[in-house]
Amino acid sequence: MCSRVHATMPTVTEVLTVDALLPDPAAIARAAAILRGGGLVAFPTETVYGLGAHALDRAAIHRIFLAKERPAEDPLIVHVHDIGALRSLTTDVPATASALAARFWPGPLTMVMPRSASVPDEVTAGLDTVAIRIPAHPVAHAIITAASIPVAAPSANLFSRPSPTRAEHVLQDLDGRIDLIVDGGPTTVGVESTVLDLTGSIPTILRPGAVTLEMLRTVLPQVRLDQRGAQEREGGMRSPGLLAKHYSPRAALTLYEGPGPSVTARMAADAAEVIRRGQRVGIVAADEDFFPGVSAEALHLLRIGSERNAEALAANLYNALRTLDASGVDVILARTFLDQPGLTVAIHDRLRRAAAGRIVRVQP
Repeated sequence: MCSRVHATMPTVTEVLTVDALLPDPAAIARAAAILRGGGLVAFPTETVYGLGAHALDRAAIHRIFLAKERPAEDPLIVHVHDIGALRSLTTDVPATASALAARFWPGPLTMVMPRSASVPDEVTAGLDTVAIRIPAHPVAHAIITAASIPVAAPSANLFSRPSPTRAEHVLQDLDGRIDLIVDGGPTTVGVESTVLDLTGSIPTILRPGAVTLEMLRTVLPQVRLDQRGAQEREGGMRSPGLLAKHYSPRAALTLYEGPGPSVTARMAADAAEVIRRGQRVGIVAADEDFFPGVSAEALHLLRIGSERNAEALAANLYNALRTLDASGVDVILARTFLDQPGLTVAIHDRLRRAAAGRIVRVQP
């Protein structure tokens, strides 16, 4: 059973809007000062908005868990501004980490390595490993560089909700719970970073992301994808984002797996049944999808991009889930986009966890 703590000391959340490519130095300096002082700052990374705190300040880390209502068993990712910071956070920087950093950092790759004694247990969920990455987003990188500290930064949302890809998503969940939001506009990747465990005999992807299995194998041919699914066990989880229920909208989401035309026909039939029951239904769809026999006026249909454009699907997914929640639908239907390798693996992972077991497998 996951233990959670609840925020009891609301604050006033300030919002500063900056240019994503050329952020205002004064806004960056203010965010950095709040982080150094033990405060909480939400800022855009290339993946999703992160909720940052001083990674070596136990009180600041505790504030993250309070604000997010996050279980203590779920470790945090530490963000740094250059590879030199690894020396103080880990007991060993393997040659594989250096090779991967040269290829993928800054970027959406998190590497799990042996932790040093300087990293608090609260960051690592008591594990002997620490997850680290260098973000590529100009705003995130500028804030972390100006702060001159390692910054622990999970997604800036209430725990288990869809991750925020826009500043307004952060406000929806955390207004009054954190000190500052730096609004740098929508994020570009849209799903969380790839988490790669380098502590075992075989480098293993614990959470898929934009740095794909195929990309990693250009550097480390032996990399594999962990297929064990949900990682709920005693003690800390090996990576963020491994619970069976995660990234979930408030409306019940059902995921449909199978070939496209058969899936959309089944979704249309199920949507019609939901409507007959007097409930409101939302559908997350690709541009090419067609839902026969259902009145367009009866559906809250959000198209998130072409099924041939995984980057667009990923970038728009969480915003679609939050938009449908805000519209008041009772049920959300979504289909798998797992028609090819690469980023679709991460999209499928997030949808399966958002569905929390509500999965319909459709035969051709």
